[in-house]
Amino acid sequence: MDPDVVAETAEAEETRRTSRRYRRVPTSLLSLALFFLTWTVAAWWAHDPDVPTPFAVAAFMAREAANGDLFYHLSITLARVAAAFVVSMAVGTAIGLAMGQWREIDRWLDPWLILLINMPALVLIVLCYIWIGLSEAAAITAVALNKTPNVVITLREGARALDPKLAEMARVYRFSRLALVRDVMLPQLQPYIAAASRSGLALIWKIVLVVELLGRSNGVGFQIHLYFQLFDVTAILGYAFAFVAVMIAIEYMLVQPLETRLTRWRAKPA
Repeated sequence: MDPDVVAETAEAEETRRTSRRYRRVPTSLLSLALFFLTWTVAAWWAHDPDVPTPFAVAAFMAREAANGDLFYHLSITLARVAAAFVVSMAVGTAIGLAMGQWREIDRWLDPWLILLINMPALVLIVLCYIWIGLSEAAAITAVALNKTPNVVITLREGARALDPKLAEMARVYRFSRLALVRDVMLPQLQPYIAAASRSGLALIWKIVLVVELLGRSNGVGFQIHLYFQLFDVTAILGYAFAFVAVMIAIEYMLVQPLETRLTRWRAKPA
């Protein structure tokens, strides 16, 4: 196959994917508009301070952003999410690949994995705060411990699905270990890594809020706890939607474009 033809085919496939993604934008915007319209009607019908309108929540977010509190607490929570994500993905990937490649390791660690994945998140958080103290290390450790078992399970299945024929080919052609990982293993593991990453972001930030609520003095979770004590639903929704908006922006502006770029090699030649 002519390399120019392959390149043109890959470029055409990427163009089609981008076009499909842009075609989904009007539908997504319409769906969001319907959501906020339903919310507005429900708030108007309830006519209760505990059911604020979207406009009241947006006004609160604007005030918090103007005085800097919103961005400060968002940045603190995002830093914790990023740290816990990196730790859980690094540790979970290493353990998952080891369990998927070596049966003896899998037999030894599988009971631990079952125990951790069924342990309530709240219990791990409380234990980390008791054993390590009310510190950033305890907070990040608690979140990482809650997410790591999911990463291990996903990557273990990915390691089990590796094609042995491709590994044999790499040995025949005397690939270096770096080339073996980069050109043979990672392309096959990419869907599993992407699945673990995407589900991990959604899970980690929710657990981070609980960690902040229980034992930190800043962050979105701390603010939600503070306003819960004041029964201020508008403020609770304001901080919740602010962080949801950040995570949606990360999904559409970082995760999906990166995933599209990493899967370009799957484009089939015409």
